[in-house]
Amino acid sequence: MEQNKRFEVFGTLTKTETVFTIDQKIIPGTLVFEALKPFPGYYSDSPTGAIPVYMYLALEEQYELEDILRASQKVQLEFDVRFDAGKGFLQIYDTKYNVLRVRHLKDYNLLEKLQRSFTENGIRFLHKSKKYKDELVKIRIIKFFSLEEIAENIYLDKREKNHAYFEIPRYLNWNEFEALNNKVKYNWVESKFDAAKASFYYEGELHEVIRIYSDKIGPEYLQELRKLYLDKMK
Repeated sequence: MEQNKRFEVFGTLTKTETVFTIDQKIIPGTLVFEALKPFPGYYSDSPTGAIPVYMYLALEEQYELEDILRASQKVQLEFDVRFDAGKGFLQIYDTKYNVLRVRHLKDYNLLEKLQRSFTENGIRFLHKSKKYKDELVKIRIIKFFSLEEIAENIYLDKREKNHAYFEIPRYLNWNEFEALNNKVKYNWVESKFDAAKASFYYEGELHEVIRIYSDKIGPEYLQELRKLYLDKMK
């Protein structure tokens, strides 16, 4: 790919987060998770603020991605501010939930309205009396990436601030990724970062990548970090 080329691709992202359930400002009886530390490798403490960062709304069933995107476009017309919604899976111990991942919702007071709007557009939410507190969960998101290649095999996310990706030469299962990530962090002396496992499909080829979240993102930082990941993969 040519450097500085921009493109949009379809892919997945897998990560761990600490979540808890909320029971206010939502449709009563529905199961809604909020991320306590959405980028656990980066923040030593949970980020502060009075707006939701990542929300995961449990769904009654598994919906096709295009159904969620179609409903999201219709719901967006009812809101003055933009939000981002996508399809995902959230696993706690042996229980897996189909979820609607919501980001960039500016106010908790919009949550119930958002749920009711999605319900009117065919996306129904799970009603389940269950509470979780500070649970480390595994999350897999199916999404579109808007990328710009800034160096060979290194990409900036054009929609999400402080997000970048770099390619790795082969697929890693989750245990392999976690072991590799621990090795890298033990040997990394620069500023903190959070990492997630991802992949996207582009021009007939599946690209395995690692997502990096850091406020120090730049070509040199990412090249050095990628080099360390590749060294520890050998």
